[in-house]
Amino acid sequence: MQFLWSLFTRKPALRQFALLDLQGRCQAFKECSQPPVGEGWVEIEEIRLSWMHRPLPAHARVSPRVERGSRRPALAA
Repeated sequence: MQFLWSLFTRKPALRQFALLDLQGRCQAFKECSQPPVGEGWVEIEEIRLSWMHRPLPAHARVSPRVERGSRRPALAA
């Protein structure tokens, strides 16, 4: 029965993150639904093991997401 429910429930989308050191070199990767806690984590488009211990290419970063409020302001008449 649990299997049937899992077919109809939405799973949170996984996002990819890279941990950068002070020189901008990639030290670790993480895939999770929420941003990791701590400094140095940046969101990336994809995980590539060839980036380990090397500077992260500028094109790899995801542009910051804009958080939208749940309600829109009322329109003036």
